[in-house]
Amino acid sequence: MAFSHCHTKLLFFFFFFFFFTVLSEATISSSISSKEWGSATATYTKSPDASTFTGGACGYDDLDKSGYAKRTAAAVSGELFVRGQSCGGCFEVRCVDHILWCRLGSPSVVVTVTDFCAPNYGLPGDYGGWCNYPQEHFDMSVSAFAKIAVREADIVPVQYRRVDCERDGGMRFTITGISYFLQVLITNVGSDGIVVAVKVKGSRTGWIPMARNWGQNWHSNVQLIGQPLSFEVTNSAGRMVMSYNIAPSNWQFGQTFGGNQFEQ
Repeated sequence: MAFSHCHTKLLFFFFFFFFFTVLSEATISSSISSKEWGSATATYTKSPDASTFTGGACGYDDLDKSGYAKRTAAAVSGELFVRGQSCGGCFEVRCVDHILWCRLGSPSVVVTVTDFCAPNYGLPGDYGGWCNYPQEHFDMSVSAFAKIAVREADIVPVQYRRVDCERDGGMRFTITGISYFLQVLITNVGSDGIVVAVKVKGSRTGWIPMARNWGQNWHSNVQLIGQPLSFEVTNSAGRMVMSYNIAPSNWQFGQTFGGNQFEQ
């Protein structure tokens, strides 16, 4: 009887955890997929080649190989990063309300989220702690920032909104892991650029849900070595794209395979 009671409690816990995770993912995705203009601030990285965005919290190593140009890369504060869910997403940003620093006519630039801007709680949010919670902030590449404001500005007020991403070719799937741990990094994602769900399928299995590990890395505790792999990707708008048998049966960890793409 005691075992049955304990077993029931465990089942309830796992059901609640799974339900909360799915609900949280859906709720979070809606908070960063708005097409309306929002208010934020922006700075630029002092690294001329935007190397600070490479290998960051989204998991992208070489941005150019991942389909995300360094010149339009941006790290965002936690309020916009949302535990990695915004990785690969595109934002249109424009400088506003500053006659000295903003470019004439408030032109805009589209940037891709490639990293997390860490908070600095030793400084106030309006003086150095730009990425402190709940600030909404973009730390942009030099070239992207220069399109909307003069470089002499340390920080500028901006407006931003979510926009679709223009990508060349299909999505890319980089497979890593070991035997019973399969991880895939998904890059070059079109449409809204935001991935909220991933499934993997071997030739001898059905569709297996994957969980977000970190950034845009998704994993599943499953052994699929020796099987061709297919992937199903869902974006924040609920659209799904399936890429069948893109990895052959002799795939190896560390390889990257091209898949289908969201239609614009």
